Amino acid sequence: MIRALAITVSNRAAAGVYEDRSGPVLVELLRSAGCDVVDGPLVIPDGDPVEQVLRDSVAAGYDVAVTTGGTGLTPADLTPEMTRRVIDREIPGIGEALRSAGAAAGVPSAILSRGLAGTASRTLIVNLPGSSGGVRDGMNVLRPILVHAVDQIRGGDHVRADSGTEISSGTDTSHVSGIA
Repeated sequence: MIRALAITVSNRAAAGVYEDRSGPVLVELLRSAGCDVVDGPLVIPDGDPVEQVLRDSVAAGYDVAVTTGGTGLTPADLTPEMTRRVIDREIPGIGEALRSAGAAAGVPSAILSRGLAGTASRTLIVNLPGSSGGVRDGMNVLRPILVHAVDQIRGGDHVRADSGTEISSGTDTSHVSGIA
């Protein structure tokens, strides 16, 4: 079972200026990506509340916490900085893949997103852009790797593609032919 938390980071949505549109999309896409329980979306302002919600999600034992919003270049966009305070290990390939996929989908400004991904204890934390389209593009990147990433964070072994037997964890052998 995978438990996920969807978090919308928006000063204006948190203040009631407009309705959160990306959070509900994120909830549905997390469910379709294999998350059995998806809570949220929590709508919070950027800054210190992001750090607190991420720390709370780790303490609550969520397997996945995904934010939408706060990854741009404006002075108020602080989600990556707050995320960096919480994560133990960064997973740079996810952030790189998210930016590349957005640019490949015809959104040149996707490369301006500063979103991070990493682990905090046994929680995978990922920052997605604040638009519904950015969430869709981002979840297209996460969907094929999400369950495997959670399994790895839990200590799961790599499964050999040719025999279905497991090999010892602790060594990255994904580059070896025949290893999934």
